[in-house]
Amino acid sequence: MPTVLRINGFRVVIYPNDHRPAHVHVLGSDGEAIFKLHCPKGAVELRENFGLSRQEVDVVIKALQAEVVYLCGAWRRIHETE
Repeated sequence: MPTVLRINGFRVVIYPNDHRPAHVHVLGSDGEAIFKLHCPKGAVELRENFGLSRQEVDVVIKALQAEVVYLCGAWRRIHETE
């Protein structure tokens, strides 16, 4: 499970055997959330939240949006055999 980015104590993970569409799992000590990337330059969207506060989600969305091109590239590299 490659950690592709860290944001304020959260790990941003892309699972190699995960399904489309492109998305990331954000893991923290109090929960996890899944965000759609809408590659290559779309808006990051919360798909599911399991325990993160609204404030944490907002911080993560801003940080992911700033890195969306990088994250989309990481998704492609990890899933290039598909």
